[in-house]
Amino acid sequence: MTKQVKDMNAPAPRANQQPEYWYDDEEMRWSIQHWATRIGVKPPRVRFQMLPTQWGTITPSGWLTLDPMLLTMPKDLGEFVIVHELVHLLAPNHGKLFKSLMTAYVPGWEAVAGSRIARRGTCILADS
Repeated sequence: MTKQVKDMNAPAPRANQQPEYWYDDEEMRWSIQHWATRIGVKPPRVRFQMLPTQWGTITPSGWLTLDPMLLTMPKDLGEFVIVHELVHLLAPNHGKLFKSLMTAYVPGWEAVAGSRIARRGTCILADS
């Protein structure tokens, strides 16, 4: 089976289109490798573990932990979380550098971050 490559320059889906979902965890792992390469960071080791108040976390040593519930969420939310965590390897807090990098890699990320589902009980940019 071949994986489809998402064209990051493709137009955004229209509001009336159904969101695209993850096929499985391997597709998400592939996306993590893709984004790490694109951002210029070492691909992290990945584990899935239930997280009570957030979708993901990353350590400076390169462990990316994602809540497996992300696999049931639309891909755009998952990719936002992946990029958000990988950018933390370059900018550890949510300051100007972090926000500039997020804008460079995920234009319009603020709308995703501001959505109720992205916040997951706490603001995703709690320390900004």
